[in-house]
Amino acid sequence: MSYSRFVEVGRVVLINYGPEEGKLATIIDILDQNKCLVEGPEEITGVARQLIPYKRISLTDLKISIPRNARAKTLKAAWAKEDVLTKWEASSWAKKLSAKKKRASLSDFDRFKVMIARKQKSAIVAQKIKQLK
Repeated sequence: MSYSRFVEVGRVVLINYGPEEGKLATIIDILDQNKCLVEGPEEITGVARQLIPYKRISLTDLKISIPRNARAKTLKAAWAKEDVLTKWEASSWAKKLSAKKKRASLSDFDRFKVMIARKQKSAIVAQKIKQLK
């Protein structure tokens, strides 16, 4: 199986560090071996056009077809045409991130309820396995 996520114009990336952490952006231009120009589009993802080092982004499987240094209007139209947000939300990566965020926001009582539910579930599974034997 060959590598398929390349740094290229139109690649959708997830910003993993800094003030824009957790937001999606699109590579607009490649500056050098360390930095690229990304933009959200800002109306959709909240990421303004900026230079960002490769260490601060994670490449996704999503890619849209845009020209190099595309305008914000062109980028927004391409995102709408490719339906990028829906594809991202359907991916397992996005689901894991939302589950992690939800678990982090639980209160002490919510964590207690989850523990009780897990215990009840494991007791039911153990009982069913015992019946099968």
